[in-house]
Amino acid sequence: MKDPNPGPHPEPRGDPRPGTRSGPVLIELAGSAPSPADAAPVPDLGTLAPPEGRAMQIAARLAARRPSRLTRFFWQAALALTGFLASVAAWNFLSGLIAAHPLLGWLGTGLLAAFLIAAALLALRELAAFARLARLDRVHRAASAALASGNLTAARAVTARLRALYAGRAELAWARARLAEREAEMLDAESLLGLAETELMAPLDAAARAEVEAAARLVATVTALVPLALADVVAALTANLRMIRRVAEIYGGRAGTFGSWRLARTVMTHLVATGAVAVGDDLIETVAGGGLLAKLSRRFGEGVVNGALTARVGIAAIEVCRPLAFAVLPRPKVRALVGRALAGLFGTRDKPEE
Repeated sequence: MKDPNPGPHPEPRGDPRPGTRSGPVLIELAGSAPSPADAAPVPDLGTLAPPEGRAMQIAARLAARRPSRLTRFFWQAALALTGFLASVAAWNFLSGLIAAHPLLGWLGTGLLAAFLIAAALLALRELAAFARLARLDRVHRAASAALASGNLTAARAVTARLRALYAGRAELAWARARLAEREAEMLDAESLLGLAETELMAPLDAAARAEVEAAARLVATVTALVPLALADVVAALTANLRMIRRVAEIYGGRAGTFGSWRLARTVMTHLVATGAVAVGDDLIETVAGGGLLAKLSRRFGEGVVNGALTARVGIAAIEVCRPLAFAVLPRPKVRALVGRALAGLFGTRDKPEE
């Protein structure tokens, strides 16, 4: 009989050979199959890499890094050579100018003399700034020695030096008068130095804390809002140098350009050596807030931590520049400073001083 549907027929499924099983083959594995619930969770980048204030850490290491002896010798030799060549060139130029045009030559000589006088005055101001910082350090050492020995006479000498140090400060006139009035009532060194700290240091501490808060706010804002590469490092370094200089001026240091850099290097070296320019116990709450902000914006989280590290540098600057160590008045806390500095900026709340 003829097939009504001519053409190729589909192949029959399975193996038509007798004794062969057709269909899918199942392979049973030994043991139970893994459950999807046992799979590792998807890694959270925010928890793997929390904000750690890289800009402040880089800025601190740049400020604290001391060049090698070979590098210092190179720059000293280069500066000496440049000064010698400039002096010889100026002498030859003015000598030739006086010979050719006497009026112009003497005018150039006068300008050179004015420049040298200005340079000498700047050098004297820098030397006076170094002397002022050394004076603060001497008062600090004398106060620590008087407190350790309990010598009332030495403590009275310290208070006299403090009154002389702040004699020209109109805002401390009432505090100086109150200290002089009550000084005779104190019969031991600890009470006398505590009175001096309460009367003289309290207004200065408030002004220094305001400077630290302003610097922390600036560093946090620049880190969060400026996306340029290395802009946060430059802002952190500049703001911290300015903050350290202002803190020194508040306590009577009045550091010049080179004095400010040396003071900043002293502060940063201490922080780097002690590992304080890192996330520590006093930054746990701040870092937690930065980690929450980092889930929304990595820059915001870095801004909070950089601001906190700036506050820590400010506290170290206060301790270095303060002529009296913290004994009666409370030492500033990083958490309180950051809470006030960043209040409303990243949604943080104002916190009282602890």
